[in-house]
Amino acid sequence: MEITKKNRQWLDNMGLDHPLVIAGPCSAETEEQVLKTAHLLKDTDTNVFRAGIWKPRTRPGGFEGVGGIGLPWLQRVREETGMKITTEVGNANHVELALKADVDILWIGARTTVNPFAVQEIADALKGVDKPVLVKNPVNPDLALWLGGVERFQANGISQLGVIHRGFSAYNTGHYRNKPKWHIAIELKKEFPDLPLILDPSHICGRRDTILDVSQTALDLNFDGFMIETHIDPDNAWSDAAQQITPAQLDQITKDLRIRQKSSSKESFQSKLNLYRKELDLIDSNIIDILSDRMGVAENIGKLKHQENVAILQSGRWSDILSAMITMGESKGLSVEFVEEVFKAIHVESINIQHNVK
Repeated sequence: MEITKKNRQWLDNMGLDHPLVIAGPCSAETEEQVLKTAHLLKDTDTNVFRAGIWKPRTRPGGFEGVGGIGLPWLQRVREETGMKITTEVGNANHVELALKADVDILWIGARTTVNPFAVQEIADALKGVDKPVLVKNPVNPDLALWLGGVERFQANGISQLGVIHRGFSAYNTGHYRNKPKWHIAIELKKEFPDLPLILDPSHICGRRDTILDVSQTALDLNFDGFMIETHIDPDNAWSDAAQQITPAQLDQITKDLRIRQKSSSKESFQSKLNLYRKELDLIDSNIIDILSDRMGVAENIGKLKHQENVAILQSGRWSDILSAMITMGESKGLSVEFVEEVFKAIHVESINIQHNVK
């Protein structure tokens, strides 16, 4: 896939002096709710108004959107506020209705991106249409699948493109609703620096109190903008209430965000250096988390051995582990000495933890 500055003209032509802000409710619920939210957003940094018309839900029985009757509400938003409008499309019928309403920007949801057949159907329905299409990452952490979605639109002549990072689903997400796995977005940005990369902190966080911190991380990683779910009455929203914020909160977040100054006159060098350094910081943080989890397992093993009066040191097991890790490390370009040093240190700490179990 070849991405050039031509593919980001839709964003560059806005002439923004700040990152792109796409904001609006998770779901269009009523005409009054949509218009009230939009009028409160028009005096903020919001450039594009978003609202879900069709809502794919994980399980049946939830609110699945008002459907096509909500499209005229979005048209009124554009007429009354001057903001562009955007909504999610999940099939060819959605595309047809959205095009009839002249929706300015379309986005592809994470549950759709994971299905190449569905993406191809939408791409075929948009063939020859000159509208920006934003592709959310698939629910699973697969960069090739994400880029494959973009490629399907590009292959059908759609040149105005962008991607949305909304995090990745996992059984145990801990602090996040969807784990950000920043390294995947960083890899995408390094490979395709001209492809607009937009953060959806609402779906990554799943809660409103962490949106600022996650958004700042994205800004530090040179993301091009944000899609943030914003509602006049978030606690009573019909979908995803916990992760939505008020227009006033959005306004404060955009004011609190800081665009970092570059210290070198060579912008390309400094930009890449910052990306690599941030990538290292994130990986190092992940290493600490993984080591902590590993030592927790070691402690449980120590308790089990203590209960059964089994010796802590199992020399044969340790030899097998070290041999396997050295082989794996070499296959990934790591030296034998480095792997031995690291795993010997891990092994010593594991033995110490098991020894101290009471």
